[in-house]
Amino acid sequence: MNKRLTTFYWMTVPAVLLFFIFLTLPALQGFYYSLTNWNGFGHQYHFVGFKNYINLFQDDNVGNAYWFTFKFAIVVTIAINILSLLIAMGLNAKIRFRNFFRGIYFLPNILSVLIVGYIFNYLFSNVFTIWGQNLGIGSLSTNILGSEQLAWVGVVIVAVWQGIAFNTILYLAGLQTIPTSLYEASNLDGAGKWREFWSITFPLIAPFFTINMVLAMKNSLMVFDQIVALTNGGPGRATQSISHLIYTGGFRGGEFAYQSANSVIYFIVIAIISILQLRFLQRREMDN
Repeated sequence: MNKRLTTFYWMTVPAVLLFFIFLTLPALQGFYYSLTNWNGFGHQYHFVGFKNYINLFQDDNVGNAYWFTFKFAIVVTIAINILSLLIAMGLNAKIRFRNFFRGIYFLPNILSVLIVGYIFNYLFSNVFTIWGQNLGIGSLSTNILGSEQLAWVGVVIVAVWQGIAFNTILYLAGLQTIPTSLYEASNLDGAGKWREFWSITFPLIAPFFTINMVLAMKNSLMVFDQIVALTNGGPGRATQSISHLIYTGGFRGGEFAYQSANSVIYFIVIAIISILQLRFLQRREMDN
């Protein structure tokens, strides 16, 4: 028994120490600095208490960043889960070259987010505009990334295109756990495809739906790479996410302590949303 405990400690203690050093300790330091007026460069700073937190709720730039991030996260989460579920059902059907298509649809998940962003930046700026001009389509003739009203749509397109890959694999794994005998029995009872989906497929993949919804929402709320590669927060601040605001203000704008406070609020918001999602969706699983 002592040997087993020793092995257990050797496996867990290093992991706990690494987690504390590289994640917990920086988070505690960030909260400490959020109570100061440190600019991130000098050695002198003063404690200001919760002044930074109070100022956050009066900052229009912070409010715009949260509004854009929430709008972006809701649209991307819904689009990713709908499209990935449809693709997974198609890839789970008995079609030719099924394994080939599965590999193709998973390919975007392997690519770097920044690389994909820069590629789509070029497509939006050069390729799509030329196509629009040649085809006489006015909506494609201009670069949507340069429009304050449409730039966020371009970011959504890229995020959805790349995010579908991982969610599709999870849904596909869930679909393969459903016994085919259930579908055979439903066919004997004369159930249609729509009835099969709502009565058999969706209830049985509910745990996978919960995981995908939570992960998609979390990743969307933390959007950063796509913003950097596509718009860098512009035009103006039209597509500036919370992560991008924290980075630019904290490391470039001399607002290290101020954006540290923003990071604390940001962490709390993501944690609350994730917990609420899990409780609501898991309760729904039990109802099914």
